[in-house]
Amino acid sequence: MSKLFSPLSLRAITFRNRIFVSPMCQYSSEDGLPTDWHLVHLGSRAVGGAGLVMVEASAVTPEGRISPADSGFWSDTHAHAFGRITAFIRAQGAVAGIQLAHAGRKGSTKVPWEGEGAVSAGQGGWTPSAPSAIPFAPGYLEPREMAEAQIESVAQKFAEAAERAAAAGFQVVELHMAHGYLLHEFLSPLSNRRTDRFGGSLENRMRFPLLVAEKVRRAWPSGLPLFVRLSVSDWVEGGWDVGQSIALCHALKALGVDLVDASSGGLVHDARIPAGPGYQVPFAEAIRRETDMPTAAVGLITEPAQAEQIIANQQADAVMMAREFLRDPYWPQRAAKTLGAQAPWPKQYERGRVK
Repeated sequence: MSKLFSPLSLRAITFRNRIFVSPMCQYSSEDGLPTDWHLVHLGSRAVGGAGLVMVEASAVTPEGRISPADSGFWSDTHAHAFGRITAFIRAQGAVAGIQLAHAGRKGSTKVPWEGEGAVSAGQGGWTPSAPSAIPFAPGYLEPREMAEAQIESVAQKFAEAAERAAAAGFQVVELHMAHGYLLHEFLSPLSNRRTDRFGGSLENRMRFPLLVAEKVRRAWPSGLPLFVRLSVSDWVEGGWDVGQSIALCHALKALGVDLVDASSGGLVHDARIPAGPGYQVPFAEAIRRETDMPTAAVGLITEPAQAEQIIANQQADAVMMAREFLRDPYWPQRAAKTLGAQAPWPKQYERGRVK
């Protein structure tokens, strides 16, 4: 029997298989609100048979967006707008998740198809916030260093967003601590040069991300899983690395985090990353081995046999896929046929199933 298509239970939620749709920014929101694009984009992946369909990074404050076209979750209006999307995802038998985020110093930037760099205030941009006043790269805005009161406020905004997520029908919340965004910026000594209790030592650099996790776990229903997406390595000497990630994951586990979605990179614009098929799987495997926490593997996972092997070899408990789902919303159906497994098939499409 296929391990990839076996169910996975975390707290009170059972995922029908271990194929998870990664959060993928669509840059198609209006004032942070989802549009018909999101309903079709996310809904089609649920129809396609994924176990979890995750909404893209959704900012807990307006200035926490990556771009002015990013998804947001800072008000009850946003929660209400996502209600029909979560209802549709769940009606197809998939679990609905949302990634809560703050872009930090990578905020107020252009959507990808308009190039790189900053969006000015006159174009609808804003001054981003960060642990230290260090721009991400040339052409990006210099961020404002966050005062301690603002740090506490943002942590509370994450908790309030988690409460809204439950009301909107989401069954998984993921905290974005990866890819050079705010929580990752606090973790890495390359972006965090603070001298107060939120900077310097590993304990201090972990303080804000752990505060967010603690507040969200309290706000999020006890029966629902809490994930963290983590950049396990900055791929730069002297940056955030595997050893520090394992220390963080031990602390996250103690706070009630249920799964680590193990990615890497994004903090430094010119890092040399040896990307290739499955290149980040060892990160998921190391965290799983050292902390006994469930993990999800990510990064250039494209083939059914490859995904099956990751689960069968106990390198991770699930696979998170992004670009492959952009190419093929029905990847789970193809994978099931390849692996000789059973995948959910909508009754509306039954007459098109290849026997």
